[in-house]
Amino acid sequence: MNASSFPSLLERFFTQRLMAQRQVSPHTIASYRDTFRLLLRFTEKRLHKPPSSLSLSDLQPALIGAFLDELEQARGNSARSRNLRLTAIRSFLRYAAYEDPTQSGLIQRVLAMPSKRQERKLVAFLTRPEIEALLAAPDQTTWVGRRDYAFLAVGIQTGLRLSEMTSLQRTDLTLEAGAHVHCMGKGRKERRTPLTKQVVTILKRWLQEPSPGVGQILFPNARGGRLSADGVQYLLAKHVTVASQRCPSLSLKNVTPHVLRHTAAMELLQAGVDRSVIALWLGHESIETTQIYLDADLALKERALAKIAQADAKPPGRYRPDDQLLAFLKGL
Repeated sequence: MNASSFPSLLERFFTQRLMAQRQVSPHTIASYRDTFRLLLRFTEKRLHKPPSSLSLSDLQPALIGAFLDELEQARGNSARSRNLRLTAIRSFLRYAAYEDPTQSGLIQRVLAMPSKRQERKLVAFLTRPEIEALLAAPDQTTWVGRRDYAFLAVGIQTGLRLSEMTSLQRTDLTLEAGAHVHCMGKGRKERRTPLTKQVVTILKRWLQEPSPGVGQILFPNARGGRLSADGVQYLLAKHVTVASQRCPSLSLKNVTPHVLRHTAAMELLQAGVDRSVIALWLGHESIETTQIYLDADLALKERALAKIAQADAKPPGRYRPDDQLLAFLKGL
């Protein structure tokens, strides 16, 4: 295989650039992999060439644009998903520009393709009554119910990402003085998140439960393995359905695992915690990311409005015509 051929470049991009040099997370690898699987299938259908026979020169801006359009039109992807696919392609082409400078002109034209503007919706989160209803939903007379209760309590209090929650080990917990949970987050950033006394009590009870299998997964599935993303979504949807009977507003919300993370952030914000602390708590790269919670917090805006002194309404005074000179200038 030619070292500068497209297949060789793509393999080295994953094995050397992403895995060895940048050491990106498995989730990034999976996202980029899926992007190129979709792109290669589309290209094979469009150009009638197998992926192993492609060259960089085949990746024309028009082809990339048609691929992105198909993602939206045929697959129903959102503008956000479209932009994520374009980001993966750009990342590969920046790498390819160094490895094969002869294609720099083509690469620059693709890199110049703009991302698609997308709607910025307010983040969804749970109110305190909704939180209480959701935590009351699991049937704690069963092992699965007790696991789900502990999972939901930790997720709502810590704001850990789904991948961080499902990969937690029992050894990641410190439940004595300075109780906290340790995790390796997005971008391989290590962080420790404090635990409340209530959650510590819940976890101490949960750790006394017999664990299936021989692993150390904190919230395992019935076989002792790690919960899948679909498994978490299933258990969450099940408990939201039950909780909706007690708190009907839940039935109007699409409660995903990430909504639990948003809920933790909103709880901190409404308690008066500074944005910079919330950013550290959630493992955000930038404090500006936390701005989305300020935008969504109507209660915070209402409190700000209440602090504004209401101007005294005065009846209109008697009409007085302008000075002749001012009237002249006004009429110019």
